[in-house]
Amino acid sequence: MIRRHLRRVLFLLLTVALGSVLPGWAAPSGGTLRIGIDVDAGTLDPRLANDTTARRVIEQVYDGLIELDPQLRPQPALAESWTQASPTVWVFKLRKNVRFHDGTPLTAADVVFTYTTILDPALRAPLRGLYTPISRVEATDDETVRFTLTAPYAPLLKYADMGIVSKAAVDRLGADYATHPLGTGPYKFVSWQRNSRIVLEANAEYWKGSPHLSQVIFNIIPDNTTRAAALESGDVDLIHSPLSPQDVARLRSAPRVAVTEMTGLGITYLNMNMADPVVRDVRIRRALASLIPQQTIVRQIYREMDRPATSVLLPAWAGVFTNDIVQPGHDITRAKALLAEAGWTDTNHDGVLDKDGQPLSLVIRTHSEDPNRIQVVELLVSILRSSGIDARAEITEFPALVQALLSGNYQVALLGWLGLVDPDRGMYNQFHSKGSQNWEKYNNPRVDALLDAGRQTSDPADRTRTYRDVARIIASDLPYYVLTYQGYIVALNRRVQGFVPIPNGSFRGLWATSVP
Repeated sequence: MIRRHLRRVLFLLLTVALGSVLPGWAAPSGGTLRIGIDVDAGTLDPRLANDTTARRVIEQVYDGLIELDPQLRPQPALAESWTQASPTVWVFKLRKNVRFHDGTPLTAADVVFTYTTILDPALRAPLRGLYTPISRVEATDDETVRFTLTAPYAPLLKYADMGIVSKAAVDRLGADYATHPLGTGPYKFVSWQRNSRIVLEANAEYWKGSPHLSQVIFNIIPDNTTRAAALESGDVDLIHSPLSPQDVARLRSAPRVAVTEMTGLGITYLNMNMADPVVRDVRIRRALASLIPQQTIVRQIYREMDRPATSVLLPAWAGVFTNDIVQPGHDITRAKALLAEAGWTDTNHDGVLDKDGQPLSLVIRTHSEDPNRIQVVELLVSILRSSGIDARAEITEFPALVQALLSGNYQVALLGWLGLVDPDRGMYNQFHSKGSQNWEKYNNPRVDALLDAGRQTSDPADRTRTYRDVARIIASDLPYYVLTYQGYIVALNRRVQGFVPIPNGSFRGLWATSVP
């Protein structure tokens, strides 16, 4: 087993290293940045992106109407300005003389097409729920777009960073557009070898000015330790979370590596499938939460790179976050009482709880690319078994886990969310009964009403009250058990200049990055 793993490590390192010497891969004079990333992208169509790798690549190929700065404030991008004509009407003025990578001009029709297709249920856009308050998108001329809303919508500007697609290219390429993206961003798409690498080249005609890099290569390296080793050996120039604690500790002292650590805009959580006949019982969910040694997991597995979470509210949501809202704590006695209350007892004395002749069985899923999550799942399975639950782990590659979530074929899954730039972004799609990422099938009319209300008020005090109320209900109902507030870590070769990590994990700063 160890020998096979070493062979895989050596193969991946050799593959990455050869990327700079094989024909067609020579580093251009402007420099090449080689990024090590954990999973392959699912798509390069921004409307359909549902994973962090896709979003990091899409940030280079596309622009949105706005972009978020490190303080998460909207800044002009393809829209050079905007006005709120009324509480439900926003008007965006497009930047002049912006062109797609094929030389065709960006027009308001492309913006209208991007957003209307996202809103079309037939496209099945993962983030559709963020845009459903939009009732109409219109081009009033080639450079002006008007958004009409069904009601005031506080987070609209933060979500206007969606990459704008070329209507003509989508019409021409159809489904192939997802693998041959065409945007207006600082880098052009060159090639994509599945599960190996994605190659981009500089867009010399970029509206901000030509990028400092000539080429950006995303190398897919699923194993955390292999990815860290590639950085240490100089075979990649930049890696970021997820990273293993022991690798981060080693990288901190590596002479050619600079490590930046900060609190991120993400959570690691257990998703509880409310459609499952066992998990739908809130007493089971509360018992599971009470069996989780959260502090031990954060200390021993995450080595305190992450922080123990108290609720779905993130500390980064200033004014909204509070420590006063808490999930069930670690309490084995309470867990056993809840299981008994739910009717699960060991009637045949075989060490496994049962009810109506059926054993209490539970499968916890996660993905193979993150060894920290695998360790957590294995620990939880051991704890559940010692408490009379017939538990087992199911570890698959990330695409298979996503399919299980989408199909509802799971009981409990250990996952993560990143880029939660607003309370609405961290709650609406996840907990609203009509949310497009409500995989757990949670349905609470009170939560629906609160989430709808939170979207419609821009008053900070009203938003604080609303989202705290949602968090209290979630901490009781437990469709999610939030394990940690994620730390965000970037490690890069010291020769990389100009890259500034920000908490939401965005790579938009690559436009100004250079590798001398």
